Amino acid sequence: MGDSNQQLKSEVLLDQMKTHLSSDAGKDLTKKIGLVYQLNIAPKKIGFNEVIYTVDLKKGEVKKGAYGGKPDAILSFQDDDFLKIATGKMNPQIAFLRGALKVKGSIAAAQKFTPDIFPKPAKL
Repeated sequence: MGDSNQQLKSEVLLDQMKTHLSSDAGKDLTKKIGLVYQLNIAPKKIGFNEVIYTVDLKKGEVKKGAYGGKPDAILSFQDDDFLKIATGKMNPQIAFLRGALKVKGSIAAAQKFTPDIFPKPAKL
């Protein structure tokens, strides 16, 4: 289990997000939000071994790696907490207050980062 290459649970959701953004619902989302988020997702502890994703809700893309320019907000979470927030099990504001979500950049942009932007996870 100590392999640093372990797949994040979040990766599955972010893959679904790619498909979601190419759908009509996803296109509405990019029109409505038009912001770029960089997600720093840590397997266990914020700030350590983070995997970086860019969720570009201007172009409607999700990619692994940092955003080339300046994202509207950089959000850092632990893998499990990210999933809880994205699936609506944890309120982003509460996560922020508890330190389970760290934000750099625009707080206004971060407040638009809600479970509504994610596809409902497919039942496994």
